[in-house]
Amino acid sequence: MGKIFKYLWESKGMMIGILLLLVVQAYCDLSLPQYTSDIVDIGIQQEGIANLAMEEMRAETFEAVCLFLDQEQETKLRNAYEKEGEDRYRRVVKEKEALEELDGFLAMPLVAVGELSKTGSLERLMQSGISKEQLLAGGPEAWLQPAKEPGQSGDGMGQDSLPEMGEMSESILRQRAVLTVKAEYEALGWDLGSYQMSYLLRTGGKMLGITLVMMTAAIFVGFLASLTSAKVGRNLRSRIFRKVISFSHGEMDQFSTASLITRSTNDVQQIQMVCVMLLRMVLYAPIIGIGGVAKVLHTKTGMGWVIGLAVGLILMLVAVLIGFAMPKFKQMQVLVDRLNLVSREILTGIPVIRAFSREAHEEKRFAKANRDLMSTQLFTGRAMTFMMPAMMLIMNGITVLIVWVGAHGIDLGNLQVGDMMAFITYTMQIVMAFLMITMISIMLPRAGVAAKRIEEVLEVEPAISDAAKTRDEEGEPFRGVVSFEEVSFRYPGAKEDAVSEISFTAEPGKTTAIIGSTGCGKSTLLHLILRFYDVTNGRITMDGIDIRELSQKKLRSLLGFVPQKGVLFSGDIASNIKFSGDQVTDAQMEEAAEIAQAMEFIGQKPEKFESAISQGGTNVSGGQKQRLSIARAIAKKPKVFLFDDSFSALDYKTDASLRKALKEKTADAAVMIVAQRISTILHADQILVLEEGRIVGRGTHEELLKNCETYREIAKSQLSEGELGMTDKNKGKEEGASAEAQSHTEGAEVQEGGICYE
Repeated sequence: MGKIFKYLWESKGMMIGILLLLVVQAYCDLSLPQYTSDIVDIGIQQEGIANLAMEEMRAETFEAVCLFLDQEQETKLRNAYEKEGEDRYRRVVKEKEALEELDGFLAMPLVAVGELSKTGSLERLMQSGISKEQLLAGGPEAWLQPAKEPGQSGDGMGQDSLPEMGEMSESILRQRAVLTVKAEYEALGWDLGSYQMSYLLRTGGKMLGITLVMMTAAIFVGFLASLTSAKVGRNLRSRIFRKVISFSHGEMDQFSTASLITRSTNDVQQIQMVCVMLLRMVLYAPIIGIGGVAKVLHTKTGMGWVIGLAVGLILMLVAVLIGFAMPKFKQMQVLVDRLNLVSREILTGIPVIRAFSREAHEEKRFAKANRDLMSTQLFTGRAMTFMMPAMMLIMNGITVLIVWVGAHGIDLGNLQVGDMMAFITYTMQIVMAFLMITMISIMLPRAGVAAKRIEEVLEVEPAISDAAKTRDEEGEPFRGVVSFEEVSFRYPGAKEDAVSEISFTAEPGKTTAIIGSTGCGKSTLLHLILRFYDVTNGRITMDGIDIRELSQKKLRSLLGFVPQKGVLFSGDIASNIKFSGDQVTDAQMEEAAEIAQAMEFIGQKPEKFESAISQGGTNVSGGQKQRLSIARAIAKKPKVFLFDDSFSALDYKTDASLRKALKEKTADAAVMIVAQRISTILHADQILVLEEGRIVGRGTHEELLKNCETYREIAKSQLSEGELGMTDKNKGKEEGASAEAQSHTEGAEVQEGGICYE
């Protein structure tokens, strides 16, 4: 959760904007129930009469009301009105707070005035000469006493009516006061039907306006939330990509390719989806929930305990769901990884699978991974399916409970219908807030796992990194002299060195070839030059500078690498040959293709260099792929060429032509060739023979034939004695020379001159 908010905080400006819009949306959302209540209670029940402080009053009514007010209240009332003519008063106060204050003390006097007016006792009361202090001190019962005649019981109102006024609920008292206001408006000649319709239209218009504002805010929130989450996803994918690009082979081995793809796509998508939910729902939920609680307390319905009951039930449901579903959500990402891994292995190895007729076995393996993921998804899906009906049951049950309790309140006169409707709406808003948080709480564990997996990639510090201070620009331009000085290397986690105590120098204008049995460390030497790995002991220098003191970009700009397996990228032939950058001109591209013997098949294509290359180069043959890979390295014009068994897919004729053209055109560059075929390295200036990670022979082809048994065995396994120039006569001499060299150099260090060390 914290990691997700950390990603979101990178767009804090957007988040603040979204928060402000959510406050506006919540304010509008919370205002609508009150307007609904007003339409029912005021617009319908009170016929549009919103305030007890009437807009107009007859003079006699105004004075009668003042009779039942204390001095302070009377002063406030007189300040709120001004006399208009001789017979009426008009209200001049319009502020909501002032009107609410007036309504607070006018209910009882208006009810009294209304009841006394019905019986004709009001005029007699005002003419009786009773003082305000006596009237107020006696309370409602004393208000009629001066107006009574002997033998009367209150002129129709009776002793039992006015005393009940002190026992009325606020709601009923207000309703009876509204009757007095209505009677006063009718006496003034007002059209109450038009007045009621005006109130309804005015309130409905306000509701429509608030709804439009709320809708606009919601649209902008959705837009900004989508934009922010998309930005989070983009940034995460970019950071993962940049990090993976910086990985050495060691880090790439730590994470499988399938896992890295899942983390870059599925995991980022999970976080992106949760970010939208967080911004649109989770931030909104506490705002609407707290606001709903405040509104509920403001309604004074006495049903606050219902809210507590609803929240308690929801929390219990959430706890049960979390207890069952959380472990499955955490397991789901691992199963997605597994499915991707199996899928990638099968799709990559389809030719081998078909060749060995293992389709049925691989189908079972895929089906198991697929079934495991499906089972977990079904479990979590069913949990989510159960959650929604359970939530709806709680919501509907709470609604019925509110109606049941509210109906008793209405029957007792303690609650109005509109207030009950507003309370139901506010309660549903509060419950929905918890529902939103519950839904996101189910999704968060999976997103949390995804965030953790992404952080595992981002927090890895690459083993290969640039020095704090590099020597890229020191001295003269680089010539391309590569030297190994007592180099040893051990793969991470291995118990033995892959190569040990390797020392040699590859010079510009010369070809250094490396040959040996499979797994002896030939490709490892090239990978060390490229800094795919760093040496364990010793050092590798470029023109005398340790390559670890050069930036990786500078080092690799000096190298032209052709891997053992040709790799092409989707695009066309030109884009693949010019892969090193825009500095490669069309003329250089054509020259490189010519040297690599690729013009033979490029010229036969209708679109020449614009011919399409599919992903992975699947629409060209292995030999064509290798020639394009070689052309790509040549077009770069590096100082050092590194060929990792790059001629294996070429026929002998093409191989010979390519090496001849390469030697002519790259006379100022050092060439290092890892090869399995003797024919490829016959004319190398220096041949290194590797066995079990050590150099056991060094020299030219002729020198090694004489002095290195290992090289001679490799040569004999590939070429005939006639092709090697060996007769029975010189064969014996060479064997004797080999034995003599072995006796003189047993246990010696590696030296120049084609001596074999075994």
